[in-house]
This record gives sequence, structure tokens and C-alpha cells, in this order.
Amino acid sequence: MLTLRVATRGSPLALRQAELVADALATAASSAATPPIAIELVVVETTGDLHEDRPIGAIGGQGAFVTEVEQALIDGRADLAVHSAKDLHSSCSSGELAIVAVPKRADPRDALVGRALADLGPGAHVATGAPRRRAQLAWVRPDLRFVELRGNIATRLGKVPAAGAVVTAYAALERLGLTGLAAEVLPTSTMLPQVGQGALAVQCRVRDEVATEAARSIDDAASHRCLDAERAFLGELGGGCELPAGALAVIGSGGEVELEGLIASLDGLVLLRRAMRGPDPLQLGQALAAEIRDQCGGAEILFGTSGVP
Repeated sequence: MLTLRVATRGSPLALRQAELVADALATAASSAATPPIAIELVVVETTGDLHEDRPIGAIGGQGAFVTEVEQALIDGRADLAVHSAKDLHSSCSSGELAIVAVPKRADPRDALVGRALADLGPGAHVATGAPRRRAQLAWVRPDLRFVELRGNIATRLGKVPAAGAVVTAYAALERLGLTGLAAEVLPTSTMLPQVGQGALAVQCRVRDEVATEAARSIDDAASHRCLDAERAFLGELGGGCELPAGALAVIGSGGEVELEGLIASLDGLVLLRRAMRGPDPLQLGQALAAEIRDQCGGAEILFGTSGVP
């Protein structure tokens, strides 16, 4: 029997995601008539977990939930790591590691818990710590008032403002069996998701052939290509989860990747949204980001003062 040590955060959602990957690995090994796989979870506490009362940007930005988990791989304390793909840097923070597998993606959309958008009264409070969510909601509802929100899913769902709403990833509700709490699943035309939202990323050391081969058995090629395009988009912009940017890729009928992306001012007064398609996900992501940045006025949002409160 092959034993694989899987590094993960210790939140209920992260543990559930690691379990989903473990189940998929076991199923793949069984169907391939290879030696059975045993999974040992290696729970890692991250900076983001230790400082739930502070904004993400103040504790390291997008690396707040992954750096320590990646270090467990680098140190050899784990063979695989399971991440929410949206928490990862737009490029692997170490040349020693690679995203080897992306299992089939869950629903990438955002959801409102509390009240649906149309049911929020003028000036209602919406709790979210994500600039991307604030900017897009402010674009369609400039009257809304936003409340900073951090913590694991249970903590956040316990802080729904009176007559207001909390914004969360619908995939998180699905994985925890809490979809009944969603007052509304927001269409992507209203809220373009964060890069990688709904996707899991399985990371390995590039020289670990055994772990890499096992992980590749659960890779979903379509989900992986879409994630590559979205990450290339964000990487070209040079941003992370603190940037009001979103992207969503799908595979079109002809097999090409169709990518939609946006950047917005923090106050939601300016929103630049474009779409593009192409066969190469990395080139596509870079090209779309360059078009928004260089031809649509995005540079002023990224590097100027436009939209900064």
C-alpha cells in the first residue's frame, strides 16, 4: 500500500477538501488496479488562520493561507498539498513545487447568505473582506454599505448583518452541505468570480515522481486548462486577492478556452470587463490582461489613484 501524506489547513472546509482529494485518489487507484493508497493528513496552521481578526492585505495577502502549507512540502513533511486554488499565488512561490492536478471544478459562483440582492434595502450592510466582491456589488448597488469580514466559513456565516447579507463562495457551501443557507447564487454577469474559485489545486514537489503520478490520476484536463488561463490573467496584472479583479474561463464548443476578466476601482465606480478566446490558456490569460490594462484604461486603476477611497 502506498501512503501519501497530504498537507492541508485545519479549517472544516480545508479538511473536507483534503478528504475529497483523498477519496478521489483512492478511487483512481482502485479503478487502475494499482496498489491501494492510504492518506495521512498533515494539518498545518497558516498565518491567515492565526490572524483571523486582521485584513488579508495586512498579513501577507494571497500567501496568507498557503505559505506554511507549501513549506511542509518543501521540508518533506508532506508529499502532496491541497489548496483552494483561489488562495494560491498567481505563480508557485517556489520552483521546487508545481500544481500537478486540478480535480473537476465545483460551481465557481458567489452566493449571498442572509438576503438576496433584490431584497436588500437601501443602504443595507453586506459583509465581505474581498475588494473584488465589494467593487462589483457597488457597481450594481452603489447604495450598499460594506462591512469587513474574516474567519472560517462558520465564523463568517455567523456574522450576517441584520437585514443584510454575507458573500461567500457557493462551492464552500456545497462542500459543507450548507447550500440551503444561500439566499441567492449570484450570476457571473453580476459577480465574476475570483481566479480559481471553486477549483482545488493539488501541489507536489517537482522531483517527487511517485506523488506526481498519483496526483495526475485525478486531474481534470478541462478544469486545469481553465485555471491556467485565469492564473495567467492575474499574473499578468500582477495582483492577488486584494486586487479588485475577477476572471472565469470555460471550455468552448470547439475546445478553445473562453476567458472573461475584469478589473475595477475599489469604490466600484469604474469596472472594465472584457472577454477573449484562444487555444493556449497561458497566452490567452496574458493577452486578455494586457488588453484590459493597456487598451481599456486598466493601468490607471492598477497604478494610478483612480478609485482609491
